[in-house]
Order: sequence, then structure tokens, then C-alpha cells
Amino acid sequence: MRSIGISMKAAIMKHQRGSWCAAIAAIALLGGCATATRPVNSPITEVKPQSGYRFEVRQAQQKNKDNLVILAFSGGGTRAAAFSYGVLEFLRTTEVTGPLGNKARLLDAVDVITGVSGGSFTALAYGLYGDKLFAEYETRFLKRDVQGEIVNRAFSPGYWGKLNSTGWGRSELAAELYDEILFNGATFGDLAQGTGPLILASATDLSTGSRFVFSQRVFDVICSDLSAVRLSRAASASSAVPVVLSPVTLNNYGGTCNRTLPAWIKPFIDSPNPPRPAARAIRSLTQEESFADSVNRPYLHLVDGGVSDNLGMRAVLDSLEVLEALHDAGLPSPFDNAKRIIVFIVNSLSTPPTNWDKSETAPSTVDVLLKAAGTPIDAFSFEAVELLRDTQVHWQTLRDIRDSAAVKGSKDPALAKALRVPNAEIYAIDVSFARLKDKAEIDYLNMQPTTFVLTPEAVDRLRAAAGKIILESPEFQRLLKNLNARIVPGTAP
Repeated sequence: MRSIGISMKAAIMKHQRGSWCAAIAAIALLGGCATATRPVNSPITEVKPQSGYRFEVRQAQQKNKDNLVILAFSGGGTRAAAFSYGVLEFLRTTEVTGPLGNKARLLDAVDVITGVSGGSFTALAYGLYGDKLFAEYETRFLKRDVQGEIVNRAFSPGYWGKLNSTGWGRSELAAELYDEILFNGATFGDLAQGTGPLILASATDLSTGSRFVFSQRVFDVICSDLSAVRLSRAASASSAVPVVLSPVTLNNYGGTCNRTLPAWIKPFIDSPNPPRPAARAIRSLTQEESFADSVNRPYLHLVDGGVSDNLGMRAVLDSLEVLEALHDAGLPSPFDNAKRIIVFIVNSLSTPPTNWDKSETAPSTVDVLLKAAGTPIDAFSFEAVELLRDTQVHWQTLRDIRDSAAVKGSKDPALAKALRVPNAEIYAIDVSFARLKDKAEIDYLNMQPTTFVLTPEAVDRLRAAAGKIILESPEFQRLLKNLNARIVPGTAP
């Protein structure tokens, strides 16, 4: 979501950084007579935990329950969309050979893809089209001036009446365009019929600042049917930069569908002494449950997912906390079968250099505002990655102690309880610009703005960088070694 400027001239002339604000100027001139009605998500009268687009249903369809493979696609406009697409390309073209000689594409092993803002477009489009995406995504989205098309529509009198309609704002205008150029009216019901990975696009609830994930489990809380929601609206909500784009509004029917808490959530919400350690997960689950108050909150207004979680990692970290806490309490969790939890953290964060400190004159007001907004997002992204690594080391340390000769024969129940730890080994594969060895290439990628238009060269270099980073990752190589797998010659880029 980071740094989108406000240069009106650039918006009109070249659609560079800041061009979104041209759309705002256009809205001020609204007139016309054509109106529009905001899409309304439909209610449900009954929750069906064994159906719908949710992790538990997808998990039951998994062929390999030993490995849980997660791709986390960050925000960052087309920069993020292209970088995450490069990850998919690498995983698609790279085959590995297992210990028994069996060959498999790495992409076919992916179970879950989380997507935020720009990353949500790649995630949702792959969930919808699968391999077909690789023949179309460049021309339909990545190498298209999406930002310029939105601005042009905002200036077009033909859309002014719609934009002046109640509840139909700039993000609905954007969603219409996304449908036309990429999603073709597809819904989450279409994703549910497919066999690909679970796609979790996230936005931010404006009132509470908490994460809102487009999954049926969350839609159960608001007693609504996710299957009828268009993918374009999820992508629009996930990338609705505050002020620049309008919030995406959902109707809230919470409390009208006789919903009961899932068994694995109850210990954290209903108990006066919830399992520990899970403070962050408890906070997230509590915030999620607050959506059920449709009496005081009949509408939810969603903005860019990067406001609450620009890496798409919050759900991953919460799930690991839940797994550890339930395991410690001797209770079952949805992740008990996993022997390995493999997370590709696809972070398109850019850190362009500034020359502010070379001048006595302070940075402009716009620069200050952008830096003030981006710094906490960047800091949280760093902490999210480090929390995953800390969990990885913590679990492994406890397992090493538990399995050591000094402890293994102990009959002390207190010691056994203290050393309860999930058996799943975590692999945290950091896919970020800083992992490149070529400083000149790092500098080039860091200079790419957070917009929905980039040069074809920038798109191609972002794609190529993603595969190179994965291939050179020590953690990725450790994974291959521990799986006793090797890359089939000629398949990796």
C-alpha cells in the first residue's frame, strides 16, 4: 500500500506516482444522470462448516498432508503483482525429483496463497485461472496502464453519475474495470469449484483497523454468502488505498444465522483462561468476532489490506500461535497432521533512497505524510518475518531438548508438559529484494514506485528477480536437502 503521491499534473500527463489523486479531483466535478447501485453481499440463514470456501474444506482435499505450503504475497501495486507472479513462474517451471524418483512441479504443492493489495490480484487470478494465467496475465494486467484507465474513467462524464450514487465510490469503479480486464465476473463460488490452492485475500476493517479476510469462515461471522462475492470486489477492497480510493462496503447480517464458534476457536474466546502463548491470535480472533454485531455495525467499510498487514503474514503467524497453544493444552488443531510448514514470504517492499539529509530544507509536506504512513507498515513487515523465524527456532530448540538423551527417559510430567511442542518443522523462505546479490539490481527494483503501472522492463526484471532469489535462498536449499529432493536439470529458470 505504501507511498502513493498526490501530484495532479503527473496523474493527468503520465499517470506516475500520485495519479490516483486525479481521480479525486474528477469526483469533485461530478454531474450526469446515470446512477448505480452498490453490489450487496447476500445473507445466509444457516452456517455450514463442511462447505464453502474455507481452509477446513480445502484441507480435506489435500493429497499430501505432510507438507503445508503457503505463499504470502505482499502489497505494493504492480510491483507486488509482478514480483509475486515471478514466484509462481519459478514454482511452475521448476520440477523436483523425490527420493523414489517421482517428479513433481513445486507449484502443485502449494496449499494456501495469501494476498494483500497488489499481491491479491496475482493470488486471486491464479486461483481462478490456474495454468491458463501464464498465457494471459502479462497483457491483461501486468503490462497494462491499469492506473491510467481508472483515472480516465473518473474523468469521463459517463461515470460521474455512478460515482455520485450512494455507496458506489471510486473502488467500485475500479472493481468494474478489474472485472472487465481480468476476472470476467468470477466469484468465490468459482474458486470453490476449482482444485487449486486456497486463496485468502485480505482487506482492513476501517472502524477497528483489524484484518478482514475473504474466507467463508469470516463471512460466517457476518452471516453472509462468500460464494456470490465477485473476486474483483475482493481485489478492490484489498487495494483500496485510504482517501485515494473509497472504502468497499459490505452488509453485515451477523447474529442472524445461528452460528456457533468452531471447536478450535472456543478455547480462545469462551475460556477465562485461554491457552497460551496466543495473545496476538486471541486479539485477532476477538476482533473478528466483533464483526458479528450487526445491530451496531450493519455495514462494514473495508480499505487496503496493507493498513493492517502488508505482508499477508498475520494469518500465518496467528495460525502458528493457535497450533502451539492448542498443542500445549493437549487439544486438537486444524494443523496437527503437518510435518512441515513451508512459507514463502514474498515481500515487494521497496526502499528508494532520498537526499533529504543533504539539504537544510526539510522534506515537503507530502513526503513527510508518505514517510509517516509507510514507516510503521514497513516496521511491522520486518517484525512479521522475524516473528516467523523466532517461532521456527523456538520450536526446533524445544524439540532438540525433548529428544535429547538427558530428557528422553524422564518420567517427570511437568517436564513433559513444558516440552510439548508441535512436530511440524517451519521453513521461512524470504523472497525480498535485499536477498539479491546484485546491488545494481536491488537499486533498480527499489526505485519502482507503488503504482498500478510500470514499464514492461520493470515488470520483466521483477519477475526474473523472484526466481533468482528463491533458487539462491539457503532456506530453500535446506528444504530440498531435508526432503531428499533435487531440482530436475533444465527446469529451473
